[in-house]
Amino acid sequence: MNIKVIRATETWQRAGAYYVRIQGMAKQHGITLRREFDGHDSPDTNYIVLTDDEFPVATCRFYALDGDSVMTGRVVVLPEYRGKGLGRRVIEEAEAWIRELGYKKSVVESRDVAVKFYEKLGYVITCPDVIHGDTFDCIRMERSLENA
Repeated sequence: MNIKVIRATETWQRAGAYYVRIQGMAKQHGITLRREFDGHDSPDTNYIVLTDDEFPVATCRFYALDGDSVMTGRVVVLPEYRGKGLGRRVIEEAEAWIRELGYKKSVVESRDVAVKFYEKLGYVITCPDVIHGDTFDCIRMERSLENA
């Protein structure tokens, strides 16, 4: 693998994030485009895209919740690239950028089946109540990025 990291600020780079989300999540789980792309996919949203030989293979997004916190989400790795550490890598790259922007905390609403993944990355459950979404059940988790 020849993995490169893109902080997607241009349209063509964001298209890579959208491609991964469509192929790796929406198509696989029958999520419509209207549900996958919401009001948080805006010009103020930040995206990380990992490419393998210039082809997008993993992504995540984050956006400000307040002056100290961001919501990190839409973490997707194409099926053929799963199990290779790219989920961890995309989160770590996002957190580095988040810290550079001066935020102190990352919040995720993890799919219930991914809680262990986030716990390994240092996230803790902050509310045990299950969030019942249109497609998935989620658990709210947070990680302090100070001194991380």
